[in-house]
Amino acid sequence: MSKTKNKISKVVLAYSGGLDTSVIIRWLIENYGCEVVAFIADMGQGENLNPIRQKALKTGATKAIVKDLRQEFVQDFVIPAIKANLLYEGKYPMATSLGRPLIAKWLVEVAKSEKADAIAHGCTGKGNDQVRFELTAFALAPEMKVIVPIRESELKTRDVAMEYARKYKIPVPVTKKKPYSIDRNLYGISIECGVLEDPWVEPPEDAFLITRPISKTPKNPLEITIGFKEGVPVRLNGKRMSTLRIIQELTALGGKYGIGRIDLVENRLVGIKSREVYEAPAATILLTAHKELEAITLDRETMHFKEMIVPRYAELVYYGQWYTPLREAFAAFVDSTQKFVTGDVRLKLHKGQCIPVGRRSPYSLYQKSLATYEVGDMFDHSAAAGFISLFGLPIKVQAMARKTQKSK
Repeated sequence: MSKTKNKISKVVLAYSGGLDTSVIIRWLIENYGCEVVAFIADMGQGENLNPIRQKALKTGATKAIVKDLRQEFVQDFVIPAIKANLLYEGKYPMATSLGRPLIAKWLVEVAKSEKADAIAHGCTGKGNDQVRFELTAFALAPEMKVIVPIRESELKTRDVAMEYARKYKIPVPVTKKKPYSIDRNLYGISIECGVLEDPWVEPPEDAFLITRPISKTPKNPLEITIGFKEGVPVRLNGKRMSTLRIIQELTALGGKYGIGRIDLVENRLVGIKSREVYEAPAATILLTAHKELEAITLDRETMHFKEMIVPRYAELVYYGQWYTPLREAFAAFVDSTQKFVTGDVRLKLHKGQCIPVGRRSPYSLYQKSLATYEVGDMFDHSAAAGFISLFGLPIKVQAMARKTQKSK
């Protein structure tokens, strides 16, 4: 045992009860001879966390702390993502990406309160989450030591980790028959590993947890209405409720109608491509609705500029740079655009599709008298000629100049 390792007397581990963190408690005790405190975040993953807490204690943790972070997650992370229409590479709503900085924030807080020497996580050396955990620690507690067992041990493959678990009789929720790595919170589910690593193979049904296959969804469409106030979801079907409750309701409804399955080969931060499968019914529905409401309440220039920065904003979140000045600046800009994003959007859920069918707002910029081609048209058609002449003047001047130059 090294001198560095001897200096570590207490470690707070981000614990989920999955394969990696299940074996890490034992590994930390064996290799560092330290006390391990398991930190378990309730992110709305839809399971009873007490058995996970008990499992941590039975595996060797001296303390297991569970903290309900659902409301903070929605208020401080999910709502800003909805306001910004955040999608990484145009498809992934980033449920896991949004959750990691919050878990890491509290991992640091617990480490401070427990007077621990270090924090630890179960991320692999080629994943994105290691960056998200550690950049958050850098930002909030730059003096804190971070231990990453999978990077510095033999536990780099799932087969080895499962063998380690069998050796120490540690129960794990993974088998060779169903070897998926799953991360779940109330905004969505990330699924990887196993047969999913072949991008040609269709994801098997046993990989999905909350969405039905199209063949088993209802025959008839369901119409719903979502109400927003300044970009925040506040009503579902005319009933006022918290955004957290709306997300829970839409997760159930969307899953029933097969909405929110996402399959993509994405570019990981570490430079490799990875085939990822996601389930995000609520995110899919809410982002669709929010975009539709912005379409009638934002002016063209603001809307187009916002669309320009969203990919970069999404990258910052995906890259784990939540606690940075640029991310905060983007969020401030987005908040400034949401003042009039208030109103209702009607959507139909049917056979995996979320279809906008209506939108209204007291701050709508849409004027039928200007848009109509029928009786009541108030648009000044005679102004079009002058507008086109001026708008197209640079094109006309260039063409004329090139023609003259060629003739010389």
